[in-house]
Amino acid sequence: MNIALMMENSQAAKNAIVLAQLKAVATDNGDSVFNVGMSDEQDHHLTYIHLGIMASILLNARAVDFVITGCGTGQGALMSLNIHPGVACGYCIDPADAFLFSQINNGNALALPFAKGFGWGAELNLRYIFEKAFTGRRGEGYPPERREPQVRNAGLLSEVKKAVVKENYLDSLRAIDPELVKTAIGGPRFQQCLFEQGKDQEIIAFVKSYLDA
Repeated sequence: MNIALMMENSQAAKNAIVLAQLKAVATDNGDSVFNVGMSDEQDHHLTYIHLGIMASILLNARAVDFVITGCGTGQGALMSLNIHPGVACGYCIDPADAFLFSQINNGNALALPFAKGFGWGAELNLRYIFEKAFTGRRGEGYPPERREPQVRNAGLLSEVKKAVVKENYLDSLRAIDPELVKTAIGGPRFQQCLFEQGKDQEIIAFVKSYLDA
Protein backbone atom coordinates (compact mmCIF):
# COMPACT_ATOMS: atom_id res chain seq x y z
CA MET A 1 0.00 0.00 0.00
CA ASN A 2 1.13 3.54 -0.77
CA ILE A 3 0.56 6.06 2.03
CA ALA A 4 0.94 9.83 1.65
CA LEU A 5 1.80 12.05 4.59
CA MET A 6 0.93 15.71 4.07
CA MET A 7 1.34 18.47 6.64
CA GLU A 8 0.61 22.19 6.44
CA ASN A 9 2.39 25.31 7.67
CA SER A 10 1.22 25.48 11.28
CA GLN A 11 2.47 21.99 12.14
CA ALA A 12 5.32 21.55 9.66
CA ALA A 13 7.91 21.58 12.45
CA LYS A 14 6.50 18.23 13.67
CA ASN A 15 6.84 16.52 10.30
CA ALA A 16 9.99 14.60 11.20
CA ILE A 17 8.35 13.13 14.31
CA VAL A 18 5.18 12.09 12.47
CA LEU A 19 7.10 10.75 9.48
CA ALA A 20 9.39 8.61 11.65
CA GLN A 21 6.46 6.90 13.38
CA LEU A 22 4.53 6.38 10.14
CA LYS A 23 7.56 4.92 8.39
CA ALA A 24 8.26 2.56 11.30
CA VAL A 25 4.77 1.06 11.05
CA ALA A 26 4.74 1.08 7.24
CA THR A 27 8.09 -0.71 7.04
CA ASP A 28 6.81 -3.50 9.28
CA ASN A 29 3.75 -3.85 7.03
CA GLY A 30 5.65 -3.67 3.74
CA ASP A 31 3.97 -0.35 2.82
CA SER A 32 5.54 2.73 1.19
CA VAL A 33 5.34 6.27 2.60
CA PHE A 34 5.49 9.45 0.52
CA ASN A 35 6.13 12.67 2.45
CA VAL A 36 4.40 15.07 0.04
CA GLY A 37 3.53 18.04 2.27
CA MET A 38 5.72 20.43 4.23
CA SER A 39 8.83 18.88 5.79
CA ASP A 40 9.69 21.95 7.86
CA GLU A 41 8.63 25.57 8.28
CA GLN A 42 10.82 26.75 5.38
CA ASP A 43 9.33 24.29 2.88
CA HIS A 44 6.84 24.99 0.08
CA HIS A 45 4.04 26.81 1.96
CA LEU A 46 0.74 24.93 2.30
CA THR A 47 -2.51 25.44 4.21
CA TYR A 48 -5.13 22.83 4.99
CA ILE A 49 -7.02 24.07 1.90
CA HIS A 50 -4.14 22.89 -0.27
CA LEU A 51 -4.05 19.54 1.54
CA GLY A 52 -7.56 18.71 0.35
CA ILE A 53 -6.62 19.39 -3.26
CA MET A 54 -3.43 17.37 -2.96
CA ALA A 55 -5.15 14.41 -1.30
CA SER A 56 -7.90 14.32 -3.90
CA ILE A 57 -5.42 14.33 -6.79
CA LEU A 58 -3.25 11.56 -5.36
CA LEU A 59 -6.20 9.36 -4.37
CA ASN A 60 -8.16 9.83 -7.59
CA ALA A 61 -5.04 9.28 -9.69
CA ARG A 62 -4.43 6.11 -7.64
CA ALA A 63 -0.90 7.26 -6.81
CA VAL A 64 -1.60 6.45 -3.15
CA ASP A 65 -4.13 4.30 -1.34
CA PHE A 66 -4.33 6.28 1.90
CA VAL A 67 -3.56 9.78 3.17
CA ILE A 68 -2.43 10.80 6.65
CA THR A 69 -2.88 14.51 7.22
CA GLY A 70 -4.00 17.05 9.79
CA CYS A 71 -3.51 20.56 11.10
CA GLY A 72 -3.58 22.20 14.53
CA THR A 73 -7.00 20.85 15.48
CA GLY A 74 -7.37 18.40 12.60
CA GLN A 75 -10.81 19.83 11.85
CA GLY A 76 -9.77 22.11 8.98
CA ALA A 77 -7.93 19.30 7.22
CA LEU A 78 -10.90 16.98 7.79
CA MET A 79 -13.32 19.40 6.15
CA SER A 80 -10.92 20.30 3.36
CA LEU A 81 -10.40 16.68 2.32
CA ASN A 82 -14.03 15.62 2.59
CA ILE A 83 -15.35 18.23 0.15
CA HIS A 84 -13.52 16.48 -2.71
CA PRO A 85 -14.78 13.53 -4.78
CA GLY A 86 -13.17 10.19 -4.05
CA VAL A 87 -11.99 11.14 -0.57
CA ALA A 88 -13.44 9.74 2.68
CA CYS A 89 -11.55 11.25 5.61
CA GLY A 90 -12.01 10.46 9.28
CA TYR A 91 -10.98 12.34 12.42
CA CYS A 92 -8.49 10.59 14.65
CA ILE A 93 -7.34 11.53 18.16
CA ASP A 94 -6.31 8.15 19.54
CA PRO A 95 -5.68 4.54 18.45
CA ALA A 96 -9.30 3.54 19.12
CA ASP A 97 -10.44 6.15 16.58
CA ALA A 98 -8.06 4.70 13.99
CA PHE A 99 -9.26 1.15 14.61
CA LEU A 100 -12.96 2.03 14.52
CA PHE A 101 -12.60 4.18 11.39
CA SER A 102 -10.79 1.33 9.65
CA GLN A 103 -13.35 -1.26 10.68
CA ILE A 104 -16.60 0.72 10.41
CA ASN A 105 -16.07 3.51 7.90
CA ASN A 106 -13.25 2.01 5.81
CA GLY A 107 -12.25 5.37 4.32
CA ASN A 108 -9.02 6.42 2.67
CA ALA A 109 -7.71 9.31 4.80
CA LEU A 110 -7.26 10.37 8.41
CA ALA A 111 -6.95 13.90 9.82
CA LEU A 112 -5.07 14.26 13.11
CA PRO A 113 -4.90 17.18 15.57
CA PHE A 114 -1.14 17.75 15.56
CA ALA A 115 -1.27 20.64 18.06
CA LYS A 116 -4.02 19.56 20.44
CA GLY A 117 -2.68 17.29 23.18
CA PHE A 118 0.67 16.85 21.42
CA GLY A 119 2.81 16.55 24.50
CA TRP A 120 4.65 13.88 26.47
CA GLY A 121 4.29 10.51 24.72
CA ALA A 122 2.94 12.06 21.51
CA GLU A 123 5.19 9.87 19.37
CA LEU A 124 3.80 6.76 21.10
CA ASN A 125 0.23 7.84 20.41
CA LEU A 126 1.14 8.37 16.75
CA ARG A 127 2.77 4.95 16.53
CA TYR A 128 -0.27 3.22 18.02
CA ILE A 129 -2.65 5.19 15.78
CA PHE A 130 -0.77 4.09 12.68
CA GLU A 131 -0.61 0.50 13.88
CA LYS A 132 -4.38 0.39 14.32
CA ALA A 133 -5.00 2.19 11.03
CA PHE A 134 -2.83 -0.07 8.87
CA THR A 135 -2.59 -3.43 10.60
CA GLY A 136 -5.09 -6.20 9.94
CA ARG A 137 -8.09 -6.46 7.65
CA ARG A 138 -10.31 -3.43 7.08
CA GLY A 139 -14.06 -2.93 6.89
CA GLU A 140 -15.05 -5.89 9.05
CA GLY A 141 -17.29 -3.91 11.40
CA TYR A 142 -17.21 -3.50 15.15
CA PRO A 143 -18.56 -5.13 17.13
CA PRO A 144 -18.76 -8.17 14.83
CA GLU A 145 -22.53 -8.50 15.17
CA ARG A 146 -22.91 -5.01 13.66
CA ARG A 147 -20.83 -5.84 10.58
CA GLU A 148 -23.66 -6.13 8.05
CA PRO A 149 -25.38 -2.76 8.65
CA GLN A 150 -22.04 -0.96 9.05
CA VAL A 151 -20.68 -2.24 5.75
CA ARG A 152 -23.97 -1.40 4.06
CA ASN A 153 -24.07 2.12 5.48
CA ALA A 154 -20.46 2.83 4.52
CA GLY A 155 -21.30 1.84 0.96
CA LEU A 156 -24.47 3.92 0.97
CA LEU A 157 -22.59 6.98 2.20
CA SER A 158 -20.12 6.61 -0.66
CA GLU A 159 -22.98 6.40 -3.15
CA VAL A 160 -24.70 9.47 -1.67
CA LYS A 161 -21.49 11.48 -2.04
CA LYS A 162 -21.17 10.41 -5.67
CA ALA A 163 -24.75 11.51 -6.29
CA VAL A 164 -24.29 14.89 -4.61
CA VAL A 165 -20.90 15.62 -6.19
CA LYS A 166 -22.03 15.24 -9.78
CA GLU A 167 -19.13 16.87 -11.62
CA ASN A 168 -16.43 14.96 -13.40
CA TYR A 169 -13.42 14.97 -11.08
CA LEU A 170 -11.31 17.12 -13.38
CA ASP A 171 -14.23 19.53 -13.81
CA SER A 172 -14.24 19.96 -10.03
CA LEU A 173 -10.52 20.79 -10.10
CA ARG A 174 -11.04 23.28 -12.93
CA ALA A 175 -13.71 25.03 -10.86
CA ILE A 176 -11.20 25.79 -8.07
CA ASP A 177 -9.18 29.01 -8.06
CA PRO A 178 -6.20 28.13 -10.31
CA GLU A 179 -3.75 29.76 -7.90
CA LEU A 180 -4.85 27.41 -5.13
CA VAL A 181 -4.35 24.42 -7.39
CA LYS A 182 -0.95 25.64 -8.59
CA THR A 183 0.25 26.05 -5.01
CA ALA A 184 -1.12 22.65 -4.01
CA ILE A 185 0.69 20.84 -6.82
CA GLY A 186 3.86 22.94 -6.64
CA GLY A 187 5.90 20.77 -4.27
CA PRO A 188 8.55 18.54 -5.90
CA ARG A 189 7.87 15.55 -3.64
CA PHE A 190 4.16 15.74 -4.44
CA GLN A 191 4.94 15.83 -8.15
CA GLN A 192 7.35 12.91 -7.89
CA CYS A 193 4.76 10.80 -6.07
CA LEU A 194 2.04 11.60 -8.60
CA PHE A 195 4.15 11.19 -11.73
CA GLU A 196 5.90 8.00 -10.61
CA GLN A 197 3.03 6.28 -8.81
CA GLY A 198 -0.11 7.67 -10.48
CA LYS A 199 -2.18 5.44 -12.75
CA ASP A 200 -4.72 7.92 -14.15
CA GLN A 201 -2.97 9.55 -17.09
CA GLU A 202 -5.73 12.13 -17.58
CA ILE A 203 -5.21 13.52 -14.07
CA ILE A 204 -1.43 13.46 -14.51
CA ALA A 205 -1.75 15.36 -17.79
CA PHE A 206 -4.00 17.91 -16.11
CA VAL A 207 -1.44 18.56 -13.38
CA LYS A 208 1.37 18.86 -15.91
CA SER A 209 -0.68 21.37 -17.91
CA TYR A 210 -0.99 23.58 -14.81
CA LEU A 211 2.74 23.30 -14.14
CA ASP A 212 3.56 24.26 -17.72
CA ALA A 213 1.15 27.21 -17.78
